Amino acid sequence: MTSRNRRDFLKTSALLAGGLALPAIVPASALGRGGRTAPSDRITLGFIGTGNMGTGHLRQFLEKEQVHIAGVCDVNRASYGYWNGAYAGREPARHLVNFRRGKEMRSGKASPCEGYEDFRELLARDDIDAVVISTPDHWHAIPVIAAAHAGKHIYCEKPLSLTVREGRAMSDAVKEAGVVFQTGSQQRSGEGFRHACELVLNGRIGTLRTVRCGLPSGHPDFGETADRKEPEPVPEGFNYDFWLGPAPEAEYSPARCHVNFRWILDYSGGQVTDWGGHHPDIAQWGMGTARTGPIAIRNARGTFPENDLWNAATDFYFEAEYANGVTMVVTSDEQRGVRFEGDDGWIFVSRGGHETSDPAIWSTVLSDQDTRLYRSDDHRQDFLDSVVAGTEPVAPVEEAHRSITVAHLGNIAMQLGRDLRWDPDREMVLDDASANEMLGRPMREPWSL
Repeated sequence: MTSRNRRDFLKTSALLAGGLALPAIVPASALGRGGRTAPSDRITLGFIGTGNMGTGHLRQFLEKEQVHIAGVCDVNRASYGYWNGAYAGREPARHLVNFRRGKEMRSGKASPCEGYEDFRELLARDDIDAVVISTPDHWHAIPVIAAAHAGKHIYCEKPLSLTVREGRAMSDAVKEAGVVFQTGSQQRSGEGFRHACELVLNGRIGTLRTVRCGLPSGHPDFGETADRKEPEPVPEGFNYDFWLGPAPEAEYSPARCHVNFRWILDYSGGQVTDWGGHHPDIAQWGMGTARTGPIAIRNARGTFPENDLWNAATDFYFEAEYANGVTMVVTSDEQRGVRFEGDDGWIFVSRGGHETSDPAIWSTVLSDQDTRLYRSDDHRQDFLDSVVAGTEPVAPVEEAHRSITVAHLGNIAMQLGRDLRWDPDREMVLDDASANEMLGRPMREPWSL
């Protein structure tokens, strides 16, 4: 590998991965080069979206010697209104990178991080190997597809998509381009979630019957802007028209943007999709249905606020029925986490820990002969390792698409007030034209997939 250009290898490795077994790339640090990764051996990242999760990812990736951050992009120069009213945006992110890389910049080993308002300018850079996309949900599909076409590897925040059709287009584009894609469903890199799913897959609670996914309710005021829902002048430095992008025309208000966008159906799906990329994803992992979906959505009900900017469901319930006889319940009325219920016991797992009907279930030691799931203990590092090796990471795009489809179907069923019959192979609602129309949404010109 020392005689080859690493960056060229990264751009072509995924294309080869479709038909050839690729050797793993040995990091420079493993070859005894002073214990540090040489700049020429680093993965060069660009960031699209540097608000809440984007800034969090930026800080974490900055800790990795394997990474060089060359550019950041956000339509907001800088402002308050993010998590807990925090200050974030393009310029704070750019300054953070340059401050952390100051020593390398002064020695000439690294160039300054550049800031962009338009993600297409960042994607046009030949020196960027991969991008981290942390934009609002309605701004996932277009930059993901553009990044795939540009040959960039992609780490994209959950929920994967705004609609089922966007998710399908994203997955197809990634597959066609042959790039690595990691979804920010980081619970898959948690040992407890993985162990619970492996126990279920190996029959430690008997035949699986029901999986209950407890999600949060309400509209928490994360950005401290709930009292500013009325139209206001657009702040200087914020390209609000670009922020709206493919979404419908709407007057600016602080409560519409940044962190609280998730409570507005034009940009997200409320708690149903915000957490739909987590607990229902773990449910599908443990059910063995990660690459398919339900055959029906039943008994859907939800409360949608009327005459309010924040119009996503505040409480909800629906059942997703699967061909294997398992029912997934998604609701705001259950304890937050995932509960697998079988004929011989149950397992509950959450970010706070686990519970079982019998402690002996959890202490079961699985062997190499048992069904084992992909092991990742560091979600971001797993992405980097997959880029280097040209392999699929723990949360690939197709499985993210299938998981969030469950949430999208639940929202559709709740809004229509009726059951849906779903064909997971053709990805269409059977005998329901109105529901099928809601699988996608028109995009405001000039944007399109």
